[in-house]
Amino acid sequence: MRETTKAVLELEDGTIYEGKSFGSVRPCAGEVVFNTAMTGYPESLTDPSYEGQILVTTFPLLGNYGVPPMTVTAGIEDYMESSRIHCEAIICQDYSWAYSHWLAERSLADWLADENIPGIYGIDTRALTKRLREKGSMLGRITFEGCDSVAFVDPNKENLIAKVSCSSPIEYGSGSKTVVLVDCGVKNNIIRSLVRRGVKVVRVPWNFDFNNMEFDGLFIANGPGDPDMAGEAVVNIRKALSGDMPICGICMGNQLLAKAAGAKTYKLKYGHRSHNQPVRMIGTDKCFITSQNHGFAVDNDTLPDDWEPLFVNMNDGTNEGIRHKTKPFFSAQFHPEACGGPLDTDFIFDEFINIL
Repeated sequence: MRETTKAVLELEDGTIYEGKSFGSVRPCAGEVVFNTAMTGYPESLTDPSYEGQILVTTFPLLGNYGVPPMTVTAGIEDYMESSRIHCEAIICQDYSWAYSHWLAERSLADWLADENIPGIYGIDTRALTKRLREKGSMLGRITFEGCDSVAFVDPNKENLIAKVSCSSPIEYGSGSKTVVLVDCGVKNNIIRSLVRRGVKVVRVPWNFDFNNMEFDGLFIANGPGDPDMAGEAVVNIRKALSGDMPICGICMGNQLLAKAAGAKTYKLKYGHRSHNQPVRMIGTDKCFITSQNHGFAVDNDTLPDDWEPLFVNMNDGTNEGIRHKTKPFFSAQFHPEACGGPLDTDFIFDEFINIL
């Protein structure tokens, strides 16, 4: 075990949790959220949807299988969901200083230190998670022994999508069909899932007006924060809704598609972040286990008459997708591309490709 520094997590309600560091010793602040997945920390840490958040893992052990290499193939990281860590910090109950995996290149602690991201262990994450469930996601700040404190920061008041989106168009793959992907903080496996189905993907910035481009389908990606911050994207998507070109959205894409249609969104008490969220396809008895990472949801009661819910969360009844009643527009609030998590709903990509 290495020498560690004492660390303190303080929630905005004054609750204090003490632990020790295993990453960078850098005071930070953000929204404290929990994820109940048992595996997949390299994918979660590089998921742009965690921008500005302090991630609490409910599974007690972290770091036991190390970190894969940051190799890149055809412009996409092979084992990560983006090119960097996005969360402000990660918190676990127990950190494994010894790691073992055939693909591991370095330890989680070394990776966090290299990217200047704090990691804390030794905190009762069960008690912390129960508090977040009872009171809702809260702002928090992390300080270290010998370091100055920082102020609380609410990341949802920022346009986090603008922080994680690409700055200019990027092309991937090839094929007779072209898909424009609106990058609100896209996970790499969404791009992989489209490219391996034989289409060319043109990834554009979140506020890029794609309506004058030549393409066959529109895909709206996931991303962090409050969908109300992405007004420019909503305007561009609304223009596309006047036509009949196929449109599909994932996570933030579901929320932005709903807002473009005229619906409203709202903040969930503590969000859905896990690999085991059950959803049912409305009108059927088909249930799927899904990977999720979102803190906002679509208000079903505000959907216009020509739209309807497509999936529903079986835990709390919240919206998990929408579709247009007559046009080829649909979306999912969960992550069919997983990475990490189950692949029950991978068929959504096939549905989209088949209607191009």
